Amino acid sequence: MNSLDFSAISTSLPYLMGGLGYTVQLTVIACLGGIFFGTLLALARLSSIKLLSNVAAGYVNLMRSIPLILVIFWFYFLVPLVLQAITGAERPPQIGADRSAYITFIMFEAAFFCEIMRAGIQSIPKGQIGASYALGLTYGQTMRLVVLPQAFRNMLPVLLTQTIILFQDTSLVYVLSVTDFLGAASKIAQRDSRLVEMYSFVAVVYLVICFTLSMTVKALQKKTQIIR
Repeated sequence: MNSLDFSAISTSLPYLMGGLGYTVQLTVIACLGGIFFGTLLALARLSSIKLLSNVAAGYVNLMRSIPLILVIFWFYFLVPLVLQAITGAERPPQIGADRSAYITFIMFEAAFFCEIMRAGIQSIPKGQIGASYALGLTYGQTMRLVVLPQAFRNMLPVLLTQTIILFQDTSLVYVLSVTDFLGAASKIAQRDSRLVEMYSFVAVVYLVICFTLSMTVKALQKKTQIIR
């Protein structure tokens, strides 16, 4: 322990913060995209059209059954080959690590947000839907003005919990050599031979951020219980 030197952290702090900024950016974009497409998937799963419902259910079950790291690898390596076969190009198109990371996380998280939103939609009493139809609202208006706002409020703590998990999972983009927070720390650790110091710092930062967000979730849970 006497050989530990944490000065490498302070000297490399701007680079580390740049990696943390990328991690936060990826988390926010993947969260917003996942909620948007997850809501569409939830509506598709609840649709009376069997084909639409089955396709959405198949997609959700597929994504929820495969490790995220495999989805990242498949998209990064296989999608260019598929596009090459479809377009007949001489070389596979370059999607890039950043684009692969954003698209993969949105696709993957959409499946999990779908189940959260589906539970939120089903938690709304059917009487409210019937009352909305009686007032002359269409299905789209009922969902947009009556059901979805309440579903989002009811599921907000769970959505934030899934976002915390998403924030932790973004460290997997390290396998694509993307300079996220963990990737930045790893590069500095390898350069300065300070693996213990760097990975300890990363662990502490993740702990502080995730613990703070967890406390926020608990506060929201109490607030939503009072509202109900």
